[in-house]
Amino acid sequence: MAEGIGESDIAGIKVQEFLTGFEDEDIVLKGLCRQSTTPTRQFVWMQKTAGYISPVTTSGMTLNLIVGAGQRGLSPVVEQTFTRNTSNVRDYSAVSELITNSDEKDVTVDILGIMLKDTLISVGSQVDTRIYNIGTESLSPSTILSTAAVGTGWDDTANGNPILDLLVGIRKIRQNRFVISSLRKGVLYINSIEHQHLMNFLISVKGSSIPSTASELLVKGAVMSILNLDVVVSENATTDNAWIFIPGVTVCWTTFIGLSSEVEKIVGKGKKVHVWEEGEATLENPKSSHLTTDTIT
Repeated sequence: MAEGIGESDIAGIKVQEFLTGFEDEDIVLKGLCRQSTTPTRQFVWMQKTAGYISPVTTSGMTLNLIVGAGQRGLSPVVEQTFTRNTSNVRDYSAVSELITNSDEKDVTVDILGIMLKDTLISVGSQVDTRIYNIGTESLSPSTILSTAAVGTGWDDTANGNPILDLLVGIRKIRQNRFVISSLRKGVLYINSIEHQHLMNFLISVKGSSIPSTASELLVKGAVMSILNLDVVVSENATTDNAWIFIPGVTVCWTTFIGLSSEVEKIVGKGKKVHVWEEGEATLENPKSSHLTTDTIT
């Protein structure tokens, strides 16, 4: 059984010099956001209206008036609109249990280092979850783009078509002036279940070759690339959905206090690891975000 601090096996009786059985999943979404800072816990940000700007039309005049104004005529007026938003930063913090002086001296593994690393990952994972919820509008799309999967989902080998679903998402994003290409790749963020059925569709159903592997990619956490999308697989992603977005465009992460850690020394007792961060994610360009829903039967 797994042992905690102060329990027998981890205190050097049966423990190995290295820990086995666990690997840390990459915490990647924060690095794919546009980065900003705020000097205050409440901040104002602007959301630009997506699409092409054009002059106002009137009854009987439905064409874009930019064309054919004439050299002696007045140029039509165009206007860009913005939505003013106010957000408050969120606090993310965790503290380890007490690592006693005896534990630190007796335990064979670097328990202090392990607790520091795992606590940092725990806080970072919650930041990633917040970014996911903001970028997907908590899986209840209202301003972002969304489409239901073809057939009954990606596990429907007879009628499902994950590639068509991805192409629909890319097309809808492009129709709002956000282009995904080899020069500016998008990200497909999915759960391991969606990844399983996507790979099955490509290899078993369609008989395709395996897409580009991670060694050829630049985006941290990506496992492959397809249709100019770097595919990131994470258990932070909710199954039955597939999220497409553009790094550095769709979501902004605003930092008030950066990810920090400190070891508290308790005289005569031991140490505790504290980790904290304050910030907030904002959906700056909702029309560069597309959620494919109902991907699993």
